Amino acid sequence: MRRFLRPGHDPVRERLKRDLFQFNKTVEHGFPHQPSALGYSPFLRLMAIGTRSGAIKLYGAPGVEFMGLHEENNTVMQIHFIPDQCQLVTLLDDNSLHLWTLKQHSGTSELREEHRFTLKGPPGSPPSATQITAVLAHSSREVLYLGTESGNIFVVELPSFRVLEDRTITSEAVQQRLPEDYCNRRSCELVEALREHPKNPDQILIGYSRGFIVLWDLQNNKVTHHFLGSQQLENLYWQRDGSKFISCHYDGSYTQWPVSSDNRQPEPLENIVPYGPFPCKAISKIYWQTTKNGLPYIIFQGGMPRASYGDRHSISVVHGSQQTAFDFTSRVIDFFIIFSSEPTAEFDDPSAMVVLAEEELVVIDLKTAGWPAVHPPYLASLHCSAITCSHHVSNIPLKLWERIISAGSKQNIHYSNMPWPIDGGTNIAPDPPQRDLLLTGHEDGTVRFWDASGVCLHLLYKLSTVRVFLTDADPNDNMNTLGEDEWPPLRKVGTFDPYSDDPRLGIQKIYLCKYSGYLAVAGTAGQVLVMELNDEDAEHVVDHAEADLLQDQEGYRWKGHEKLKTRDGPVRFEAGFQPFVLVQCQPPAVVTSLALHSEWKLVAFGTSHGFGLFDHQQKRLVFVKCTLHPSDQLALEGPLSRVKSLKKSLRQSFRRIRRSRVSSRKRRGGSGNTSEVQEANAKFDQEALQEMELAPVQRKIEARSAEDSFTGFVRTLYFADTFLRDSSRHCPSLWAGTNGGTVYAFCLRVPPAERRMDEPVRAEQAKEIQLMHRAPVVGILVLDGRSTPLPEPLEVAHDLSKSPDMQGSHQLLVVSEEQFKVFTLPKVSSKLKLKLTALEGCRVRKVTVANFGSCKTDDYSENDLAVLTNLGDIQIISLPFLKLQIRYPCIRKEDVSGIASCVFTKYGQGFYLISPSEFERFSLSTKWLVEPRCIVDLPEVTSNNHVHNKSGMENAVRKSRSLGDYGEDESKSGRLMEHALLNDEKVLKEIQSTLEGGR
Repeated sequence: MRRFLRPGHDPVRERLKRDLFQFNKTVEHGFPHQPSALGYSPFLRLMAIGTRSGAIKLYGAPGVEFMGLHEENNTVMQIHFIPDQCQLVTLLDDNSLHLWTLKQHSGTSELREEHRFTLKGPPGSPPSATQITAVLAHSSREVLYLGTESGNIFVVELPSFRVLEDRTITSEAVQQRLPEDYCNRRSCELVEALREHPKNPDQILIGYSRGFIVLWDLQNNKVTHHFLGSQQLENLYWQRDGSKFISCHYDGSYTQWPVSSDNRQPEPLENIVPYGPFPCKAISKIYWQTTKNGLPYIIFQGGMPRASYGDRHSISVVHGSQQTAFDFTSRVIDFFIIFSSEPTAEFDDPSAMVVLAEEELVVIDLKTAGWPAVHPPYLASLHCSAITCSHHVSNIPLKLWERIISAGSKQNIHYSNMPWPIDGGTNIAPDPPQRDLLLTGHEDGTVRFWDASGVCLHLLYKLSTVRVFLTDADPNDNMNTLGEDEWPPLRKVGTFDPYSDDPRLGIQKIYLCKYSGYLAVAGTAGQVLVMELNDEDAEHVVDHAEADLLQDQEGYRWKGHEKLKTRDGPVRFEAGFQPFVLVQCQPPAVVTSLALHSEWKLVAFGTSHGFGLFDHQQKRLVFVKCTLHPSDQLALEGPLSRVKSLKKSLRQSFRRIRRSRVSSRKRRGGSGNTSEVQEANAKFDQEALQEMELAPVQRKIEARSAEDSFTGFVRTLYFADTFLRDSSRHCPSLWAGTNGGTVYAFCLRVPPAERRMDEPVRAEQAKEIQLMHRAPVVGILVLDGRSTPLPEPLEVAHDLSKSPDMQGSHQLLVVSEEQFKVFTLPKVSSKLKLKLTALEGCRVRKVTVANFGSCKTDDYSENDLAVLTNLGDIQIISLPFLKLQIRYPCIRKEDVSGIASCVFTKYGQGFYLISPSEFERFSLSTKWLVEPRCIVDLPEVTSNNHVHNKSGMENAVRKSRSLGDYGEDESKSGRLMEHALLNDEKVLKEIQSTLEGGR
């Protein structure tokens, strides 16, 4: 019975585990998936983005980020900041309003939902009566004005969301002032826009969808001016001085209206169709910005000719004789202009345009000639081309870091040097302890280098492999070039480009050596490129080599895609990583594994047919090994083939079911115990097991057949300097693990440095291990005499790691999808194993060695295995004893793409895709934690706002003394404003200091 006993809990180890391990989801990198709304506070200098899934994200200065999530998971339709407050209101598609507040807690600011509210009409009223279409957050900070489909405007008190029914602006009240020819019910239906007068907060502009616009006096509850538009209204915008406003319309026109001090019927100053005379798309939003030189900036969304440019997503900027229509590759959600928000300023003087498109954020510098784009420090469009793989490198040496940044800066010469204009809040997070890189491979053949050291995932450099190959597109094509007389003056902006010239260009594997600067990337069509970093542009010939992984075996015919054609002669490359050799696998199948040893100048690669080793110093193929099983025809059809054998996969499924039934019948038939014996055994078991804890029941795992598909698929490659032939001499070696549970080990003879170019590297197969259940091998690791993983190539030479212990015996750890198994070297005899699938019912998807440091002391750290399973759980398993330390749920098991995209870091962090455009960052370590820590202080409110409030209150008091029709309403308004002043912290402090001075 001893084997059923589980070891007791060690309290010392349990305390240590608390000091080492802690799971946190820390920050989301990238661009929000499916954005639906945009808001901006010029007071806080913060931007807010809402999404279709109900998320709301706030951004300010780099490192200042906040996130909230509506419980309803409904689409966020509108976002409005409360003027001069750390508050904002969101409107969802279920017609609910939500009040969010930035509050300080434990030294940092947090975004919290304070209240929620749904506008309800009288019993029996249709839903349109209260369906909110427009929201105005009034500068008094006390109320919201809510325009509805019915044409009524409701007034809601803040922060309680109490409806002030006596202040409702009904469509009937507005219609009383209409001319007779406009007096019909439909003219005041659906409030399209609400805008507060920039100089008089007691007046608001109301725009109805039919084109009718009124200026409403809040104090006297009446219309002061009405404006008769002839076209369907889209939006309104006040000019800064309040003397004019602009309306934009469905027919692609905009109109400028004067607001006179007398009651004369206003006539439009001008009506312009910018891209007429042919039918145009609607102008959905417009800005009119004044400048010191007298020429205004007119900025509007849409308005393009329907027939020729109806599919374009554009925003036009007009300034004097300059006009550009910025053309976006995805739908424009919304945009805003950053301009002078000082109340005393005479002009707007716009500085930047911020555009939220469906797939990216684009910022245009309006101060610099040519209006260049601004390089964003966050909200990067990770999916500008679909992400196909990821690779993380920790603790980059400063010299390599600077060289990568230098190469990237040469690519960014077309960007503006303008400081990031959205700079609200203060980042109080400590500086990152080290420099980390996240490399993403993309479908279009590019590799992007991201600064993953801190909260902001910032693009440093982009590498393209396209120049090596002949494709349909010319890399010198410039999509932004325009003819001088071209009209409309379109200019393509943004980086989002989801279309790939050739799917074979896709990057599948990346390996970067941070010490030597060598980079290996492998692609969909069997191409393996080895590159080195060059600080200058260069033109040279890329050497080619072919690796025939089938080794001319008969009976095999590749049915997949062809290899990529390469360019002949010298190729010009930009500064950065430049390829110097191309290894082409034959057949040109997807490269499934890659390893680079920069000290030995070797690169290993594997596909579904086998693996090979290439000497990139001598530019010579060392050997290839075919791993294809004779019955495996699916491996010859390729990932882009659409004729995969359905019959074969069905046949295999039925075979498994048959084997399972046969084995279960054998188990049932073999039990010949009598009932008396069974009862005695049951009684004994019950008494014995009451006093002990049982080990978990192990599941029966069916062995996989050697005929299963893709058994030769090479899953992992690993270089190690270890004892392979005998225990007295160690030598370089290459290990390969396949989908069929086979591990191959090759002894390598690498000549010494002085004869490296003269003598060839030689390889000889030394071992072959077949796992019993033939489960796919996902990881291979060699532990030295101290049971420590072997260091990375050149790590010891740079004094960043201890030399491995070559005195004690080495151990080999083989990680399959189902179990972890430790073998002794060089005999390769089984020493220890952990049956994960049998015990837990899950399979290993990702595994890596991570170093965990104690949060209590700097003197202790340990290496453990971080494991991600197909259930989305992360397990930490100790080395070398393979004991499960802790388990955390991380990713939903249904999120197959998220599990497949996960990448671990060397120090217990990780990234995985929560959408095509966003990485979720998580931490397993108590010591290494990268998360936003920021604070937003409420800036001092300018005196101008107090003047507005004071004048409004005095007017209300004065009006309430009269016996006019609206005295009662105005007295209530006055009391509200007085209440606001008494709740203002600054005012209360001034009163308190005055009283203390008097005493």
